[in-house]
Amino acid sequence: MATSIKKLPDIEQVLSGNGACGGCPATMALRIVGKALGTNAIMLLTPSCSVASMGMTPKLGYNWPCINITFASAGSSASGITHALEIMKEKGRLEGELPTVFSWVGDGGTYDIGFQALSAAAERNDNIIHFCYNNEAYSNTGVQRSGATPRGTYTTTTPSGKRQPKKNMALLMLEHNIPYVATATVAYPGDLYDKVVKAKNTPGMKYIEILAPCYLGWQFDMAETVQLSRMAVRSGAWLLWEAENGKISFNSPSSNIISGKKAAEPVDEYLMKQGRFKRLLQGSDASQRIAEIQGDIDQQIAFMRERAKINI
Repeated sequence: MATSIKKLPDIEQVLSGNGACGGCPATMALRIVGKALGTNAIMLLTPSCSVASMGMTPKLGYNWPCINITFASAGSSASGITHALEIMKEKGRLEGELPTVFSWVGDGGTYDIGFQALSAAAERNDNIIHFCYNNEAYSNTGVQRSGATPRGTYTTTTPSGKRQPKKNMALLMLEHNIPYVATATVAYPGDLYDKVVKAKNTPGMKYIEILAPCYLGWQFDMAETVQLSRMAVRSGAWLLWEAENGKISFNSPSSNIISGKKAAEPVDEYLMKQGRFKRLLQGSDASQRIAEIQGDIDQQIAFMRERAKINI
């Protein structure tokens, strides 16, 4: 049973006056992350919406030490800071508990531009947490497609709809044999909170990916961020799971879909809530293209159900 939202700590690491859009899922998720990590943490950010909304130096919208780094270097930068802190501790220059070092990165800086350094950090099993807040496009730079963009999605670089399915980045990270991998979304804050607490208390490399529906890029009303997140999970378009030392377990409500206790909702209504699929839903081939997306979802559910039977 996930922690009730009513029982989350009162601590706030995202300060009022933040420059994020209304209904921004990245900011909503970061509030939950802050409650789980507490004040003793160091935050790294690559170019992203969260950088654009953090305020003007030397003032910040986040109540941690924050370091802006290059797009491709989240893994290597976080690793370097972690090792520096460990050396300072060994030499007696740092007292008390070591800060949690975490990177807060979008899907572009995780799936695409930053994957090489992230993969290397995972191979070394460096003691960091990498958060990918996944809005399924390069939303901060004009909504271009990324490796996380689903099939059929309109972006400025796929004006007729993306033809390829998205990558399963969390599964790729799992195959690095790191101790903890998880997925989450803002519709289930207690689930996200529990996973961050678990990651904080697990030595080594941790990867948490958070689905972050962007009203600007996805083209829905900004008040419906949580609703879209919930619909993604209930349709099976986004599965909630975690893996500890290679063993996958599914979290509610995805666990009911995987076990067959409850069927995933058809993807049609989820797609129709989003303007980015408008072109997909028009024309004589609309039913065929919707069926392709439904097929991608069904395939992922079937694959993850079987993958969970394997222990690394």
